[in-house]
Amino acid sequence: MGSPLNVGVVGVGNISRQYFEQFPHLPNLALTAVADLDLDRASVVAAEQGVDALTVDALIDDPRIDAVLNLTIPAAHTEIALRALDAGKHVYGEKPLALATADALPVLQRAAEKGLRVGSAPDTVLGTGIQTARALLDDGRIGRPVGAAVSWTAPGHELWHPAPAFYYQPGGGPLFDMGPYYLTSLVHFFGPVVRVSGAVGRSERERTVATGPLAGTPIPVDVDTHVTAILEHANGVISTVTVSFEVWESRAPLFEVFGTTGSIAVPDPNAFSEIASIATADDRTWREVPASAGYADAGRGVGLADLARAVETGRPHRASGELAFHVLEIMESIIAAGRAHEVVTLTSTVERPEPVPFGARPESW
Repeated sequence: MGSPLNVGVVGVGNISRQYFEQFPHLPNLALTAVADLDLDRASVVAAEQGVDALTVDALIDDPRIDAVLNLTIPAAHTEIALRALDAGKHVYGEKPLALATADALPVLQRAAEKGLRVGSAPDTVLGTGIQTARALLDDGRIGRPVGAAVSWTAPGHELWHPAPAFYYQPGGGPLFDMGPYYLTSLVHFFGPVVRVSGAVGRSERERTVATGPLAGTPIPVDVDTHVTAILEHANGVISTVTVSFEVWESRAPLFEVFGTTGSIAVPDPNAFSEIASIATADDRTWREVPASAGYADAGRGVGLADLARAVETGRPHRASGELAFHVLEIMESIIAAGRAHEVVTLTSTVERPEPVPFGARPESW
């Protein structure tokens, strides 16, 4: 392993805690500085982490920093990414890559022009849960894959998040917030999507913040809150996806894959190391499968560590901007198809990322 990649974090909201917890376990990443529009909050976090608190401008311009970890709200993803790339830094951001493909395309183009890397969450799919399910598929354990079914539902993030308004603005909603975990997993499993159709809607339910200092504050809803889609993959597999902020309780399965000789119960793609299960035609009983692929003991940040190793070795990184762009176009196309009541053909494609060998460490693989 060469020198660690020096990382500056822009945005120290809720999700940043999970990244900070992992930095000590990722020796090819060195947290160098943090920035936030709330300078007091940045100072508190910087003191906790033993690093510098900077303004956003100063962090982006800081010559010590090799990569910017962009944990801002979705509406700021494109601006921060372009500024970081223009400053000669790699970028890894939270999902979605941008609010729209039209905003994301300049990011990929700028990175290509400058010879820099763009990465994007989710990196949960690189853990042992999703990677073991992928290994079962690739090993033919359920024959030829035919279809997959996803159902993720909840009443809405306002019940637990102290500042949830952005979840109900463009770049939020159940599709853009939770969809990337499932859609990225589906591309890992089956490769790119070529066509989508669907239906979208929202209820008239009034939403208010339930917890924290903003409790009782009304939340304007400017996104679809119930989405159902059909995805046609290039390899012929058909996936059905339902995501919703409108369901108080459900017993629907979260994620299943169906093949000619069996089925896989896929673990939660918003987690790294939950257990996959399999049932086959000759033994129609669900059996848990020991982990057999994926980064072990992974947490948020493993995708950035994988990117750092890829920069060092010259190989493609797995949580790539190209993959995130394709997932963004899938989501954008689902909304367009649902509102227009038509089938939408995608314009982008992407290669399946390389699988992660069992027990690999991102800094050494």
